[in-house]
Amino acid sequence: MTTQALMESVHEGDSEDEVLKKAGTTVNDFVWNDHRGPRRGKRIDGRENPERRYRRMTFFDGTRRWDLDFEETILQNKRSNLLVNIDEDRGIFALMFQHFYLRLAIFFGCLGIFINLFRGEMLDKTLHFWFLGAIQREVLLVGKYLAGLIAAVTIFTSGAVLSYGAMLWAQDPAEVARFWTGQGSAHMFWYAASAALACVGYGSVFLASGLLLKNPIVPAIIILIWEGVNGVLPAVLQKLSVLYYVQALAPVEPPTDPTAPLLIRMLTSPAEPPAVVVAVAGLLAVTAVVLWVSARAVRRLEINYGVE
Repeated sequence: MTTQALMESVHEGDSEDEVLKKAGTTVNDFVWNDHRGPRRGKRIDGRENPERRYRRMTFFDGTRRWDLDFEETILQNKRSNLLVNIDEDRGIFALMFQHFYLRLAIFFGCLGIFINLFRGEMLDKTLHFWFLGAIQREVLLVGKYLAGLIAAVTIFTSGAVLSYGAMLWAQDPAEVARFWTGQGSAHMFWYAASAALACVGYGSVFLASGLLLKNPIVPAIIILIWEGVNGVLPAVLQKLSVLYYVQALAPVEPPTDPTAPLLIRMLTSPAEPPAVVVAVAGLLAVTAVVLWVSARAVRRLEINYGVE
């Protein structure tokens, strides 16, 4: 691998030996005797045409690909293509964060953590030990929720921050420094905040599902479908979704393909994302309501392992 400075020292008119001496080792190197490709060409009369010799050298400097075209050992054309683009990679990260990390990774992670806080102990026949203690059931519910929330937030906010750092690691150091002094730290904070609030919302929903329903698979499928079609629901129903509030906190809107079908574009983004303050307040309000319902359910919960 060469460097950008060395490649910029290469100029059209240099010989092959001069280029190799300046730039170093190539990534790819093709030689052919006809402009149509790396195989020997033929003239119209069918005889081989070895008159002209062509060569293409390819170099990589860490961020750019350089293609150098030679004719008769002399450099005729030099082209560079930026392979690591911080703006493009930020858009790709935003797309992966919203459509994979929030919708799948955090969703199923919280499903596994929170739905077993009560349902798992019912199946293991250990929940009654908690109820025999001198503690209110509502306090027990809040304690279990906070324990699961601490675990989920630690895992998924760390994952968001590390993934964002890995995306920046491959960029040009000067571009990263310029971006970091501007919006970089704020963007990382909001990605971490989005992951944390997703854990808050999904955690309460799955905790309630474990208390109210015996089979966790059915509510998980229903919630997953509900979150997936959130973009095509009426505005009032969109507000009943965790994803509606969390997506509004993401600092970069994921790119959309204008040629994609309208339904696909509607499914991947809410119609009118709320303001940040409204998103945070709305998600906390939904979480509070779900926990209130869970508190009423745990207060009336009767332990009967025979029917579990």
